[in-house]
Amino acid sequence: MSIVKLDGVTYSYNHEPAIEGITLDLEEGDFVGVIGPNGSGKSTLVKVILGLLKPDKGKVYLFGVELEKFTDWGKIGYVPQKAGVAVKFPITVEEIVAMSAKNKTALDRALTDVDMHKYKKTLITELSGGQQQRVFIARALATEPKLLILDEPTVGVDAEAQAGFYGLLRHLNETKKLTLMLVSHDVDVVAHEVKTVICINRTLVCHGLPKEIITGDFIDKLYGKNLRFVVHGH
Repeated sequence: MSIVKLDGVTYSYNHEPAIEGITLDLEEGDFVGVIGPNGSGKSTLVKVILGLLKPDKGKVYLFGVELEKFTDWGKIGYVPQKAGVAVKFPITVEEIVAMSAKNKTALDRALTDVDMHKYKKTLITELSGGQQQRVFIARALATEPKLLILDEPTVGVDAEAQAGFYGLLRHLNETKKLTLMLVSHDVDVVAHEVKTVICINRTLVCHGLPKEIITGDFIDKLYGKNLRFVVHGH
């Protein structure tokens, strides 16, 4: 089943296309990584999917429903860039997740899923960057979504916490059957962690398996020939 479908989508800022003619499908159960250079349209793509921006051209479908008619937003969880940076006031982990939880059961389940239940009475400002990010994932999970979109989720998170974070995402995808869309600037990590890669640089450059993308010339088209990285096995 196609959870997200874009058909010829274009969005422009001041008549300058940020994304142009994008056509793609995101299938149920996928773990897709979206990569591309700075300014390539990655965040614009996410905002279009979330209905925050209305395309100039083309159609967006969510769970088989045209975007304009889609109302079941609880099916989609979203963790924006630097979600924890703005939280400077004293609020507990439990209170943050409760903002979107259907009920206490959903709240407790979401915190357990991200291994943060024992911190539920802790102030968010007392947690590390990696722990904060888990809390904001829990908040997104508390609506019991079918699709989770994460925009540059590991910015400001140290390497050790990142490893645990990606382990968490794999767990959610494999055991909870949660469909994931991860926007990242880190090509090596994306190639290692995800099932499918979407490359955009205003237009759709490629969409396929990591090993097909990395061994082809798509990365040269995106970043030039000077990018070097190693693709790890699971």
